[in-house]
Amino acid sequence: MNNFTFYSPTYFVFGKDTENEAGKYVKRFGGANVLIHYGGGSVVKSGLLERVEKSLTESGIRYKTLGGVKPNPRSGLVYEGIKLCKDENIDFILAVGGGSVIDSAKAIAAGAKYDGDFWDFYKGKVIKEAIPVGTILTISAAGSEGSSGSVITHEDGMLKRSAGGDVLRPVFSILNPELTTTLSNYQTACGATDIMAHVFERYFTNTKDVEITDRLCESVLLTIIKEVPRVIENPKDYNARANIMWAGMIAHNNICGVGRDQDWSSHKIEHELSALYDVAHGAGLAVVFPAWMKYVMRNAVNKFAQMAVRVWGCEMDFEHPEKTALEGIHRFENFLKSIGMPLTFEEIGAKENDIPEMVKKLMGENDKLGSLVSLSAKDVENIYRLAL
Repeated sequence: MNNFTFYSPTYFVFGKDTENEAGKYVKRFGGANVLIHYGGGSVVKSGLLERVEKSLTESGIRYKTLGGVKPNPRSGLVYEGIKLCKDENIDFILAVGGGSVIDSAKAIAAGAKYDGDFWDFYKGKVIKEAIPVGTILTISAAGSEGSSGSVITHEDGMLKRSAGGDVLRPVFSILNPELTTTLSNYQTACGATDIMAHVFERYFTNTKDVEITDRLCESVLLTIIKEVPRVIENPKDYNARANIMWAGMIAHNNICGVGRDQDWSSHKIEHELSALYDVAHGAGLAVVFPAWMKYVMRNAVNKFAQMAVRVWGCEMDFEHPEKTALEGIHRFENFLKSIGMPLTFEEIGAKENDIPEMVKKLMGENDKLGSLVSLSAKDVENIYRLAL
């Protein structure tokens, strides 16, 4: 196991009707002049936004609202939010929504405390200061409610990039599984795929003797495999949704990734798909991850075989461990298909002709990608082609 530091200061409020306590927690963490940041009409139609506004008002908290966040959140709204925060002296941002809303709120939070272009942070500049962010989660997926990261697409060139820093971790997150019961099966499945991908990026490592985090990763995967079919069969299953929601947080606050090298090449490969075609991130990951697994598997056969046995229940073939590893990947594909996820370029509207441009945009800033296996531009192209 590698040396590590781990800092996870978020205060979690979990359970039914907890969104009605938003004002209490904003006040507890110092907010007096709040920006409520949210996405589309569902937050309004469901009455959630009204309940949140009522809670803030009853706590004597002033607020402004900024809606319109889209999946794969864009830079234009971030710039608008930064200006609003500076003009109105906002001292707290409350993100009401899923990962896209929370990521956008984090970008605004960092940009509002910075004199330059917030995009500098997405090009590698260290984030030293940010407005405090709280969240009210409406979809189990990105894990942004407990993570230090944010992903934004810049509309100039449609570049999808990430930034991070502990100052971006939400100071509190309200998690009510009931708020996810209105999601479609497709949205639920996309979120579950994202959760699994966050685990895989940590699980597939060259670091030795990391049994505790291996087992944590495996338990999150097994939870998703058990609970997602239950939710698809019965969208109102509160306990199944509760387990998925907490799994999503655990998958990405890095408790599963400490002490080990992490890969993240599949996420970066997928970002080019969702930036270009505006597909759901989880759907793009469902296309990319099995292709990446097949491409790199022979460089880490024992790790893939371990996943196949422990997670997918495969029988170990000690003479031919690569057969066990491949069977595990096939079972992962079958699971994705069973919950309605795409597996090919064609299913998400991606085009073979765009592969060279995606590789160029991705590798223009990287000579190599990944840590489990170091990928060249040609390797990335081959992975895209495996997904055709």
